Amino acid sequence: MFDLPRDRICPVDTVNVRLVPDPHPFETQNLAAIEENWRTEQASNPALFDGTTVLLSSLSYDGRNLEGRCHAIRFATFMHWRRHRSTSGAEHAFAHAMLVAADNALIAIRMGPHTANPGRVYFAAGSFEPKDFPGGEADLHFNMSREVKEETGISIDNAVREDRQYFISLAAGTVIFRRYFLDQDADSIARRIREFVASEEEPEIEEPVVIRNAQDIPEKLIAHMAPLIAWHFANPPTR
Repeated sequence: MFDLPRDRICPVDTVNVRLVPDPHPFETQNLAAIEENWRTEQASNPALFDGTTVLLSSLSYDGRNLEGRCHAIRFATFMHWRRHRSTSGAEHAFAHAMLVAADNALIAIRMGPHTANPGRVYFAAGSFEPKDFPGGEADLHFNMSREVKEETGISIDNAVREDRQYFISLAAGTVIFRRYFLDQDADSIARRIREFVASEEEPEIEEPVVIRNAQDIPEKLIAHMAPLIAWHFANPPTR
């Protein structure tokens, strides 16, 4: 069951999303189609890796609380689900650490050509994995911190973070996000990220992308980013 307000940003005080051990019905009911689609995906992009991610079977919002259930699935299952999301009975959720530079610019990234979202721009992030559920419960900061570190080389573990989290639920999925405040200006942070990317043998991202105001919309911005950018610049943070 998915009982969520759609297409608007809502505050979240608690996130109670559990990883359950049973297989996701979408995966068990579509095994042959998943394999066929995976062959097509790999033919188009041989660098894709069939790892493990998670997919929701329920998510609801009540009293500033998000509560739901998710299941470990193959990445191949996720790629097939992306083509059939509107009729799948399943949904996807992911977390964004919204990196805010000292000059209030936002720091996003452009994904590398070998990834599942080549050239697309969004905040450094990735799908939840089973290791993001210590004790079976989603740890959003762990997921955000892990993904930001892997893609940009920046640690946000000691960064000041906004007290509250927020989410927006769109056709493509539910995005849970929180602002993290970095001490350096945007140009300095971008330079650090470029140096990290240059040092990696197979970097996940192509480059950092600095967004300085609500009209500064990068090329190939992924759809869910536009309302987040507008919200940030319309709601100046207090550190």
